[in-house]
Amino acid sequence: MKALKELRSKSDQELIEELQELKTELRNIRTKIRSGGAVENSGQVKNIKRTIARILTILNERRRGIRLKIGEEGKN
Repeated sequence: MKALKELRSKSDQELIEELQELKTELRNIRTKIRSGGAVENSGQVKNIKRTIARILTILNERRRGIRLKIGEEGKN
């Protein structure tokens, strides 16, 4: 997955900054939905939540020192 490779190539600080931006964006979208507004892309919340989860997973792996072997990434 291209997005996952891009995320893994970023530094911890870049990931934390992107995480903060995504959380703010998600909060804004949820506020808009609750106030009765229409969202342009209904799948946007799902995509943002998945990206947040990916970033948290990468940061957690780095903290624990977990390294995936080459070729295992994406195999499930």
